[in-house]
Amino acid sequence: MTNITLTLPQELKEELQKHKEVNWSAVIRKALQEHLTKIRIAEAIASKSRLTQREVNEISKMINHNIAKKLGLK
Repeated sequence: MTNITLTLPQELKEELQKHKEVNWSAVIRKALQEHLTKIRIAEAIASKSRLTQREVNEISKMINHNIAKKLGLK
């Protein structure tokens, strides 16, 4: 197995250290695996898309604009 190093804010480190009963390596490993699964699904969907990058960018802008408007940011 390979080791990785993470940089954490001090306050987060202190909180984690309060819970020594938790296997934080296992928690992080599971979170990484779940995130990779989501990425693989997104890539599979994207690979079947017929949209151009320009169309994707336009849709993204519209979504961002509508979300900002809904949240009162625009």
